[in-house]
Amino acid sequence: MRKASVWARFLGVERTVIDLVEFDDEEELVICHVRPVKAERKRCGVCRRRCGGYDGGAGRRRWRALDLGTVRAVLEADAPRVRCPVHGVVVAAVPWARHGAGHTRFFDDQVAWLAVTGSRTAVCQLMRIAWRSVGAIVARVCADVDAATDRLAGLRRIGIDEISFKKGHKYLTVVVDHDSGLLVWAAEGHDAKTLGSFFALLGERRCRRITHVSADAANWIAKAVQANCPRAVLCADPFHVIRWAADALDQVRREAWNDARRQAGKGRKDNRGRHTAKGHARSLKHTRWALWKNPENLTGRQRAKLAWIAATDPASTAPTCSKKACGTCSRSRETLGGYRPPLPGRSHL
Repeated sequence: MRKASVWARFLGVERTVIDLVEFDDEEELVICHVRPVKAERKRCGVCRRRCGGYDGGAGRRRWRALDLGTVRAVLEADAPRVRCPVHGVVVAAVPWARHGAGHTRFFDDQVAWLAVTGSRTAVCQLMRIAWRSVGAIVARVCADVDAATDRLAGLRRIGIDEISFKKGHKYLTVVVDHDSGLLVWAAEGHDAKTLGSFFALLGERRCRRITHVSADAANWIAKAVQANCPRAVLCADPFHVIRWAADALDQVRREAWNDARRQAGKGRKDNRGRHTAKGHARSLKHTRWALWKNPENLTGRQRAKLAWIAATDPASTAPTCSKKACGTCSRSRETLGGYRPPLPGRSHL
């Protein structure tokens, strides 16, 4: 294998000729002098159609490439301009980077993947870039994906929910595809108007193909779904079913603990002079996680405590339901310990 091919694999470039590789000792930087292959020259940077040359541009420029271990690497090449009949005078396209970017395609793709799977600090420290640059890179990658694919095609079963950001002061409405498990749409805001923009983008024809919509008990989601997808069945997603069950269980647990505390305040004592209700209230403490766990995940101490609660206060363990059961059972939310979140319109659990 030729050295140029090895360097091309290291740098992650395609349809590129590598003329020279040099190392800058002061900056600890690998500089690769490159140029596009003949078939990729004199193309518009926006639409990539072949155009006539305009001038030599502002000279040579650099693009940040993937690091070679602990050493940074850049590509250096001429940046001539071409005259496009549609977009006018623009910088010629290069095969190793997107138009207007200061990083290579492989670098952009790596940063976009890390932004989804990693933390903000990890992405910035690993790739050695600012968080503002990460946002610009993600926007470029998403624009390429949207231009190549239609993420709203073939939607049948979707999930709608909101997520907070900026310390909970702002919200995003997100839509996921249950069949593929992918996020297909997101926008700032959490109201019927924001969700209506998604259905407007989806179109009336594709809205009629939606069969199931999972959401929480928010009225604005139910109204938007009924207005745009009248044939769809509105479902409760497993996350909120588990949350409603856990909230109902916590409510019963707190009531039992408060009842025991009130009994202790009345001064009832056993034959040894001890407050029996006070000891009962103390024993009910720290049972929250034991009540939430699946039976097969309980420790020996937790099993003993639950057995004692079942014998002394059966009401505390009556609403218990494991996560696995809540995810598949057909009990409606009205039976979960008396907890009744409103969900207007058609619903299916």
